[in-house]
Amino acid sequence: MPLAVYIVGLGIFTQGTSEFMLSGLLPGMADDLGVSVPDAGLLISAFAIGMVVGAPLLAVATLCWPRRTALMALQAVFVVAHVAGALAPGYATLFVTRVVSALAYAGYWGVAVATVVALVPADAKARAVAVVAGGLTLATIVGVPAGTLLGQHSGWRAAFWAVAAATMVSLICTSAVPTGGSTGERPSVRAELRGLARPQLWLSYAVTAFAFGAVIVTFSYLAALLTEVSGLAEGWVPVVLALFGAGGMAGIAIGGRTGQSHPLGTLGLGLGALALFSALLALTAHVTAVVIVLVFLLGLAGYVTNPALQSRVFALAPGAPTLVGAVNTAAFNVGNTVAPLLGGLAIGAGYGYASVAWVGAALAAAGAAGVLWAARLRRERPPLPGRRASEVGGRVVADGPVTGG
Repeated sequence: MPLAVYIVGLGIFTQGTSEFMLSGLLPGMADDLGVSVPDAGLLISAFAIGMVVGAPLLAVATLCWPRRTALMALQAVFVVAHVAGALAPGYATLFVTRVVSALAYAGYWGVAVATVVALVPADAKARAVAVVAGGLTLATIVGVPAGTLLGQHSGWRAAFWAVAAATMVSLICTSAVPTGGSTGERPSVRAELRGLARPQLWLSYAVTAFAFGAVIVTFSYLAALLTEVSGLAEGWVPVVLALFGAGGMAGIAIGGRTGQSHPLGTLGLGLGALALFSALLALTAHVTAVVIVLVFLLGLAGYVTNPALQSRVFALAPGAPTLVGAVNTAAFNVGNTVAPLLGGLAIGAGYGYASVAWVGAALAAAGAAGVLWAARLRRERPPLPGRRASEVGGRVVADGPVTGG
């Protein structure tokens, strides 16, 4: 695997730490900012909203830029926004900096996936995407617990400063990434948009939204659930969050291989397991030992689907190598936006922190239903004459008319 793939993954790690670290900082942030925990949880949704808007918007805006230039510029904006967030005088200002940070991070994700996919041969694309996505999982293992510890001892603003510094280091490393654009062809927004015109692709985006929403709704309120329902001491929260990340890393490793050979099978089994483990968590949230085991299993089931979700869209729309990944990033963050809102509504309605796991179970079940639908569509629509067949992990899928590239 080229070194550049790991460098891009480093950028996802540093920025992804910010995406998820609020789950361990919410109680302290709520106290400091004078808002409720569910209101503080909206900062997670603010970040997700920025990513939903930013992913396709910035993918188009930077389409003609050299990829290295785009990656470095987006990281620079992210750093500035985090410095502003660390200095924010109140909730409203912090909310705005979260949106701006997310816009930059979303653009980075879109360019990052397109970059690594272009750097490796066809049979290594899922593994390359798994390395990049592994940066996000590593953020939950190392970055989020470290941010939680730093927040507990030095305040949540210190965690923001740390993310800004780490991203600056990543920005410098990104200067070693190839510029991209080796074909010499000028990218076309119109061609990219044409590449998105497939119903199967949009069904895949829906599955992405349900799958990630099912993971994030529980993770967003996990620190509060652990302390308020499971009775875990606050000092152990970073350890359990790291356990979730360890499960996620195992899931990424498994999904990077099974997603290559059996994409829909990986998605179906992963989402089914996620629905089951979420329901069990809701039922046993007061039993600390069981919850700790389930947290690991939630991480594993939640992230085993990630490589297949990321790589499958490139096979479904090979004519849109930049925009297809950016829209998938937006789909991830539709789930990341809506799910914490649904979780906050459940908590606000008086159902308690354990209720967010029921929300996760329902979202995972909806995603599994989408996978079954996709499998049925694939059986009903074999490749037609004049259509190009692409391999999706050893399976042949009709991609559409051959248009070159």
